[in-house]
Amino acid sequence: MSGHILLSFDVEEFDIPLEYGQQIGMEEQMQIGRRGLDALMPLWEKYSTPCTLFTTANYALKFPAVIRQLAAKHEIASHTFYHSQFENEHLLLSRQTLEEVSGKRVTGLRMPRMRKVDMAEVIKAGYLYDSSINPTYLPGRYNNFHLPRTVYTDQGMKRIPASVSPGIRLPLFWLGFKNYPYALFKSLCLQTLRKDGYVCLYFHPWEFTDISAYKLPGYVKKPDGSVLLTRLERLINDMGKHGSFTSMHDYLLKFKHISPGTNKIN
Repeated sequence: MSGHILLSFDVEEFDIPLEYGQQIGMEEQMQIGRRGLDALMPLWEKYSTPCTLFTTANYALKFPAVIRQLAAKHEIASHTFYHSQFENEHLLLSRQTLEEVSGKRVTGLRMPRMRKVDMAEVIKAGYLYDSSINPTYLPGRYNNFHLPRTVYTDQGMKRIPASVSPGIRLPLFWLGFKNYPYALFKSLCLQTLRKDGYVCLYFHPWEFTDISAYKLPGYVKKPDGSVLLTRLERLINDMGKHGSFTSMHDYLLKFKHISPGTNKIN
């Protein structure tokens, strides 16, 4: 098994209803996110799959014990401080807060909703890598066909994009996992693994709990809960036959994209 499977989850407030005009309080946002995380943790444990958990500092402060527990086997990375608010100062503050909560060094960043971010600010805040790029076209969000598909350096910062398929660049992210036929999604993941040597996938814990009551588009909402969790277990089983699971930091370290114990990249 020479390929590497990089599973990542954006551990965050469940604020997506706000994008569709439905009000939801912060406590409810947190509890939905926590229920999804509780659903996923036994699956990660069962298959011993190390993941990268891009976590908002706001979420970590709400559930510090579980974040510290997860940090023992998974990489904790930054998803900034709040999911729906951002200032450049949050880059450093979120990293420092997550390190205090987790007890581990935080080296990676992913911006909420893959927002653009100034790489100079990311470097200044002490990160080693950024994973805020989806190198595809997503209507109403971004058109990143011009950006590299695989790990590259941008203004001195190492960036690891979410995977897209070779050629036509179909996105292999959470919406694809929900909406493509399973056989197609798996086939595209394997094509990407063979071509690139790794595949970088991302999801959200809140997808793996019941969100049927919320006013979200069908392509966002379904499948959810146990149905989606079963599909993820199937994917972990199938992909595990073709590669090994690893965190983003460990993958970048193994292939010398970043250096251990420093804030330098190669």
